[in-house]
Amino acid sequence: MINFRAVTIADKEKVNAVLKLSDFRAAEYSFANIFNWSKAFNTEIAFFEGFLLNRGGGERKSYIYPAGAGNLQAAITALIEDAALLEQPLVLRTVQAEGKQLLEQLFPGRFHFILLRNTFDYIYHSEDLINLSGKKFQPKRNLISRFNKNFEWHYEAIAAGNLQECVRMNEEWCRKYACHENSSLRAETCAVRRALNYFSDESLSGGLLRVGGKVIAYTVGEQTSSDTFTVHIEKAFGEEFPGAYQVINYEFARRHAAHLKYINREDDTGDEGLRKAKLSYRPAFMVEKYNAELITA
Repeated sequence: MINFRAVTIADKEKVNAVLKLSDFRAAEYSFANIFNWSKAFNTEIAFFEGFLLNRGGGERKSYIYPAGAGNLQAAITALIEDAALLEQPLVLRTVQAEGKQLLEQLFPGRFHFILLRNTFDYIYHSEDLINLSGKKFQPKRNLISRFNKNFEWHYEAIAAGNLQECVRMNEEWCRKYACHENSSLRAETCAVRRALNYFSDESLSGGLLRVGGKVIAYTVGEQTSSDTFTVHIEKAFGEEFPGAYQVINYEFARRHAAHLKYINREDDTGDEGLRKAKLSYRPAFMVEKYNAELITA
């Protein structure tokens, strides 16, 4: 029997040590994301023979494909048994191509795979977001140029002295965009609040833009694999300050991710506008993800 329990900030080092063994680029394999979204997703974790197991959901539970090293077949079998105790078939989320292949080898014919486009992570070459070179990035450079002409601004790294200003900006952003009327934005607001409250404990990096002394954009991220920096949060008053999103993206990338090959800007949740924006930055590739559903007799 697996002893699932709530994730706490004290789990960070142990979780990170196990995640490092797999070195997955998918955003789900980040302690910050696991912890920050745990309230919204009812996340529970367990450590099992070298693997991190992650279970979430309401009455209907699902599990993240295990990260770690050891006997994967034993870990998946334990998850099958855990789901059976809940009288549910096992559903594994965030199954990437290699994981799909392994499941097919270890459990031939026992899983049905569903490719979920809305969950694909967008992975960019860091040098593309830092240099914005070539004709394909001309629209981005134009927006940044106009922002520079229209506004007197400066960039600051997020630290203890300005962290609460980001909290207040997030609250203002949510009022402006009516987060309380959108369940997805409500969940995101909770996750963002937790990330900012535990910013130092999670060893996150962040940056903000000021115009006239006011914080008008900020972003937060961290290195999540050996070659990838993941942007967890990016907020701006883009309508009031056109170009703010492009500037905070550019400034943050060049100051925090230049030492890594890739930048993961996470998924688009199926939002048409967000998808268009993320595609406009020309991703190097996508992290494709499947759900793997156990086939029951």
